[in-house]
Amino acid sequence: MRPRFFSKYEWWYHLAIMPVFCAVGNYYFIGTVYFREFPVFVKATLLVLALYWFSIVMLTIVVRWIISRFPHVDETRPRLLAMLLAVGTLTMGLAAFDVWAYSVTPGLEVQFTWQNIWPIMILGGFFDIFLCSMLGLFYSLEQWKKNQTESEKLERESLQHQFDALKGQVNPHFLFNSLNTLSALIGDDQDKAEEFVEDLAKIYRYILQASKTELVPVQAEFTFLHTYARLLGARYGESLHIIEPEPYAGELLVPPLVLQVLIDNAIKFNTMSKAKPLTIEIGIAFSQRLMVRNNIQNKVRTMATEQGGLSGLRVKYHALSNRELRVDETDEHFTVTVPLLSARVRA
Repeated sequence: MRPRFFSKYEWWYHLAIMPVFCAVGNYYFIGTVYFREFPVFVKATLLVLALYWFSIVMLTIVVRWIISRFPHVDETRPRLLAMLLAVGTLTMGLAAFDVWAYSVTPGLEVQFTWQNIWPIMILGGFFDIFLCSMLGLFYSLEQWKKNQTESEKLERESLQHQFDALKGQVNPHFLFNSLNTLSALIGDDQDKAEEFVEDLAKIYRYILQASKTELVPVQAEFTFLHTYARLLGARYGESLHIIEPEPYAGELLVPPLVLQVLIDNAIKFNTMSKAKPLTIEIGIAFSQRLMVRNNIQNKVRTMATEQGGLSGLRVKYHALSNRELRVDETDEHFTVTVPLLSARVRA
């Protein structure tokens, strides 16, 4: 089984270079005797393999420690310089250790002298440059693959969230409830029934348009909210109070249907009645965040920060910006604030 200490690319690199390193190293220390005498060949091969893997493990630990100190893409230059300095220093010590190991191994007849050490140091210097370049390349390749995988995952989750948001509004259950409300209004008040049909058409039109864009102006969401609140008011009556915000004249943006998700989330997890209405307040908090707050009247299921569509909104914001939504729950209120974004998110 391949050791997990090394990546796939590092493993194949060492397997490829090890026979060359073994032959060249032993020829330098022992000469042609290495190839002519089998006992010497076996002893020297086992020794060089042990020294090679010991050195590689030590060098890899140092290199990975340096990578952990300079992990970002824009830190390539200081990372490479630190790698060369640390690995070069370590190589000088390893070169002396390798010559000493050969000198104390019976039958190899290698002298522990400076004449044998300095060529190994020079050769190790060239090897260090190549090793650092390869490890740096492997690291960059692994990071690229990791980033690609994360990006693809976030893109899939974001697309799934958009699809779920759209599907959640055009599904038969939503349409069935709307038609039931419309049917009741037709018998009681035809003018309100006509207004309800117009609002329903506006809702569907906005939903279809929202599926084609990532961000919409805040005021567009507020306009949608006004229509959606009338639609919900016709269905729930005095059991639901929605406090709408003041008109917004700024240029900041939000993901489409964010208010619909948060309002539906509050309705889904809370009870409501004329005696105890559910109150949902929408506004701008600190000029940079959109706030949706409701009084807590829990159903049997306990309210949690990842309930309903909140997890989908987290994914959406993670794909668009480094800023995240915030959830604050007290004994009386459940509050969600989402960032208002500029057109150039993640810039």
